[in-house]
Amino acid sequence: MPAASDRDPGPDDAGRDEEALRRFIERFALQMADAGGQRMPARVFAALLATDSGALTAAELAELLQVSPAAVSGAVRHLTHLRMAVRERDPGSRRDVYRVRNDVWQDAILGRDRMLTMWKDSLAEGTRAVGPGTPAGRRLAECAEFFTFMQDELAALMDRWREHRDKLRAGDDKLRAGDNGA
Repeated sequence: MPAASDRDPGPDDAGRDEEALRRFIERFALQMADAGGQRMPARVFAALLATDSGALTAAELAELLQVSPAAVSGAVRHLTHLRMAVRERDPGSRRDVYRVRNDVWQDAILGRDRMLTMWKDSLAEGTRAVGPGTPAGRRLAECAEFFTFMQDELAALMDRWREHRDKLRAGDDKLRAGDNGA
Protein backbone atom coordinates (compact mmCIF):
# COMPACT_ATOMS: atom_id res chain seq x y z
CA MET A 1 0.00 0.00 0.00
CA PRO A 2 1.21 3.56 -0.54
CA ALA A 3 3.01 5.29 2.25
CA ALA A 4 0.72 6.78 4.86
CA SER A 5 -0.62 10.12 3.70
CA ASP A 6 -2.67 12.79 5.32
CA ARG A 7 -5.74 11.09 3.82
CA ASP A 8 -5.27 7.56 5.09
CA PRO A 9 -3.60 5.84 7.99
CA GLY A 10 -0.73 3.50 7.29
CA PRO A 11 -1.30 -0.25 7.21
CA ASP A 12 -0.39 -0.76 10.88
CA ASP A 13 -2.42 2.22 12.06
CA ALA A 14 -5.68 0.85 10.65
CA GLY A 15 -5.04 -2.84 11.28
CA ARG A 16 -5.21 -3.45 7.54
CA ASP A 17 -4.26 -6.80 6.10
CA GLU A 18 -2.31 -5.80 3.00
CA GLU A 19 -2.59 -9.19 1.33
CA ALA A 20 -6.34 -9.39 1.98
CA LEU A 21 -6.70 -5.84 0.63
CA ARG A 22 -4.89 -6.76 -2.60
CA ARG A 23 -7.05 -9.89 -2.97
CA PHE A 24 -10.21 -7.80 -2.48
CA ILE A 25 -9.10 -5.27 -5.11
CA GLU A 26 -8.32 -7.97 -7.66
CA ARG A 27 -11.46 -10.03 -6.97
CA PHE A 28 -13.80 -7.03 -7.07
CA ALA A 29 -12.11 -5.68 -10.22
CA LEU A 30 -12.48 -9.07 -11.89
CA GLN A 31 -16.19 -9.14 -10.98
CA MET A 32 -16.64 -5.65 -12.44
CA ALA A 33 -14.76 -6.69 -15.60
CA ASP A 34 -16.90 -9.82 -15.88
CA ALA A 35 -19.94 -7.52 -15.76
CA GLY A 36 -18.61 -5.54 -18.73
CA GLY A 37 -16.28 -2.99 -17.19
CA GLN A 38 -12.66 -2.45 -18.11
CA ARG A 39 -10.13 -4.21 -15.89
CA MET A 40 -7.72 -1.37 -15.02
CA PRO A 41 -10.42 1.22 -14.22
CA ALA A 42 -12.10 -1.46 -12.10
CA ARG A 43 -8.85 -2.02 -10.17
CA VAL A 44 -8.45 1.72 -9.58
CA PHE A 45 -12.09 2.01 -8.51
CA ALA A 46 -11.75 -0.89 -6.05
CA ALA A 47 -8.57 0.65 -4.63
CA LEU A 48 -10.30 3.99 -4.10
CA LEU A 49 -13.28 2.28 -2.46
CA ALA A 50 -10.95 0.49 -0.05
CA THR A 51 -9.29 3.65 1.29
CA ASP A 52 -10.70 5.37 4.35
CA SER A 53 -10.68 8.75 2.60
CA GLY A 54 -11.75 7.37 -0.77
CA ALA A 55 -8.88 9.32 -2.34
CA LEU A 56 -5.39 8.57 -3.64
CA THR A 57 -2.89 10.27 -5.91
CA ALA A 58 -1.88 8.70 -9.20
CA ALA A 59 1.49 7.76 -7.68
CA GLU A 60 -0.20 6.08 -4.70
CA LEU A 61 -2.53 4.17 -7.01
CA ALA A 62 0.37 3.06 -9.22
CA GLU A 63 2.30 1.84 -6.16
CA LEU A 64 -0.67 0.04 -4.63
CA LEU A 65 -1.68 -1.65 -7.88
CA GLN A 66 1.92 -2.19 -9.02
CA VAL A 67 1.25 -0.67 -12.43
CA SER A 68 2.66 2.19 -14.46
CA PRO A 69 1.49 5.77 -13.99
CA ALA A 70 0.28 5.66 -17.61
CA ALA A 71 -2.07 2.78 -16.78
CA VAL A 72 -3.44 4.74 -13.82
CA SER A 73 -3.85 7.85 -15.99
CA GLY A 74 -6.00 6.03 -18.54
CA ALA A 75 -8.01 4.32 -15.82
CA VAL A 76 -8.82 7.49 -13.91
CA ARG A 77 -9.69 9.28 -17.14
CA HIS A 78 -12.20 6.49 -17.85
CA LEU A 79 -13.59 6.61 -14.29
CA THR A 80 -14.00 10.39 -14.34
CA HIS A 81 -15.75 10.16 -17.70
CA LEU A 82 -18.19 7.66 -16.16
CA ARG A 83 -18.51 9.94 -13.09
CA MET A 84 -17.37 7.09 -10.84
CA ALA A 85 -14.42 9.17 -9.60
CA VAL A 86 -13.54 12.84 -9.50
CA ARG A 87 -10.22 14.60 -9.85
CA GLU A 88 -9.41 17.13 -7.15
CA ARG A 89 -6.40 19.14 -6.12
CA ASP A 90 -4.91 18.87 -2.64
CA PRO A 91 -5.15 22.35 -1.07
CA GLY A 92 -1.82 24.13 -1.46
CA SER A 93 -0.44 21.36 -3.67
CA ARG A 94 0.13 20.84 -7.34
CA ARG A 95 -0.78 17.15 -7.28
CA ASP A 96 -4.08 15.70 -8.33
CA VAL A 97 -6.04 13.40 -6.07
CA TYR A 98 -8.62 10.97 -7.39
CA ARG A 99 -11.64 10.48 -5.17
CA VAL A 100 -14.64 8.18 -5.17
CA ARG A 101 -17.77 9.68 -3.65
CA ASN A 102 -19.63 7.84 -0.92
CA ASP A 103 -22.79 7.85 -3.06
CA VAL A 104 -21.08 6.58 -6.21
CA TRP A 105 -23.43 3.61 -6.68
CA GLN A 106 -26.55 5.73 -6.32
CA ASP A 107 -25.14 8.19 -8.84
CA ALA A 108 -24.37 5.33 -11.24
CA ILE A 109 -27.92 4.02 -10.96
CA LEU A 110 -29.34 7.49 -11.56
CA GLY A 111 -27.12 7.72 -14.65
CA ARG A 112 -28.79 4.53 -15.86
CA ASP A 113 -32.12 6.30 -15.41
CA ARG A 114 -31.08 8.82 -18.05
CA MET A 115 -30.16 5.93 -20.33
CA LEU A 116 -33.58 4.35 -19.75
CA THR A 117 -35.20 7.60 -20.85
CA MET A 118 -33.17 7.63 -24.07
CA TRP A 119 -34.03 3.99 -24.80
CA LYS A 120 -37.70 4.55 -24.01
CA ASP A 121 -37.83 7.56 -26.36
CA SER A 122 -36.07 5.63 -29.12
CA LEU A 123 -38.44 2.70 -28.70
CA ALA A 124 -41.44 5.05 -28.94
CA GLU A 125 -39.98 6.45 -32.15
CA GLY A 126 -39.47 2.90 -33.45
CA THR A 127 -43.07 2.04 -32.54
CA ARG A 128 -44.30 4.96 -34.63
CA ALA A 129 -41.97 4.01 -37.48
CA VAL A 130 -43.18 0.41 -37.78
CA GLY A 131 -46.77 1.18 -36.83
CA PRO A 132 -48.21 0.59 -33.35
CA GLY A 133 -50.64 -2.07 -34.59
CA THR A 134 -47.97 -4.31 -36.09
CA PRO A 135 -46.33 -7.17 -34.20
CA ALA A 136 -43.03 -5.23 -34.20
CA GLY A 137 -44.84 -2.08 -33.03
CA ARG A 138 -46.49 -3.93 -30.14
CA ARG A 139 -43.14 -5.47 -29.18
CA LEU A 140 -41.38 -2.08 -29.27
CA ALA A 141 -44.22 -0.43 -27.31
CA GLU A 142 -44.01 -3.12 -24.65
CA CYS A 143 -40.26 -2.58 -24.36
CA ALA A 144 -40.87 1.17 -23.94
CA GLU A 145 -43.46 0.44 -21.25
CA PHE A 146 -40.95 -1.80 -19.48
CA PHE A 147 -38.52 1.13 -19.24
CA THR A 148 -41.30 3.42 -17.99
CA PHE A 149 -42.11 0.83 -15.33
CA MET A 150 -38.42 0.52 -14.40
CA GLN A 151 -38.07 4.28 -14.03
CA ASP A 152 -41.13 4.52 -11.79
CA GLU A 153 -39.89 1.68 -9.62
CA LEU A 154 -36.37 3.06 -9.57
CA ALA A 155 -37.56 6.43 -8.26
CA ALA A 156 -39.44 4.77 -5.41
CA LEU A 157 -36.52 2.43 -4.71
CA MET A 158 -34.06 5.33 -4.52
CA ASP A 159 -36.35 7.12 -2.05
CA ARG A 160 -36.42 4.01 0.16
CA TRP A 161 -32.66 3.65 -0.15
CA ARG A 162 -32.06 7.25 0.99
CA GLU A 163 -34.22 6.65 4.07
CA HIS A 164 -32.35 3.42 4.83
CA ARG A 165 -28.95 5.04 4.22
CA ASP A 166 -29.81 7.94 6.53
CA LYS A 167 -30.70 5.47 9.29
CA LEU A 168 -27.43 3.61 8.73
CA ARG A 169 -25.45 6.83 8.91
CA ALA A 170 -27.29 7.97 12.03
CA GLY A 171 -26.46 4.61 13.64
CA ASP A 172 -22.79 4.98 12.67
CA ASP A 173 -22.74 8.46 14.23
CA LYS A 174 -24.17 7.05 17.46
CA LEU A 175 -21.58 4.26 17.47
CA ARG A 176 -18.72 6.73 16.94
CA ALA A 177 -20.04 8.97 19.70
CA GLY A 178 -20.19 5.96 22.02
CA ASP A 179 -16.62 4.97 21.14
CA ASN A 180 -15.33 8.44 21.92
CA GLY A 181 -16.99 8.54 25.31
CA ALA A 182 -15.84 5.09 26.45
